[in-house]
Amino acid sequence: MRLVEPPSCSSTSTIVLIGRNHRGQWVVQEQNGLYGGLFVSRAQAVKYALFENGQHPETIVELPREIELDMGKSPKANIAQRAA
Repeated sequence: MRLVEPPSCSSTSTIVLIGRNHRGQWVVQEQNGLYGGLFVSRAQAVKYALFENGQHPETIVELPREIELDMGKSPKANIAQRAA
């Protein structure tokens, strides 16, 4: 059996933010908007973040302030900006 990484794991150097939104839900947001989600518990948020980032806990940052999930970012635009 071969393990396959999720497609969003192409780069392990990106930061994944974890925190609570104004409703108390746990939010996971990759810094460039490649992936994210809402979770009931911190444990589930961390589990998701680790799965998506290829098991790199050093890239996860838990924020003490509120964070809102923003899936409106364009990953392709961010990649084009970095290449310029």
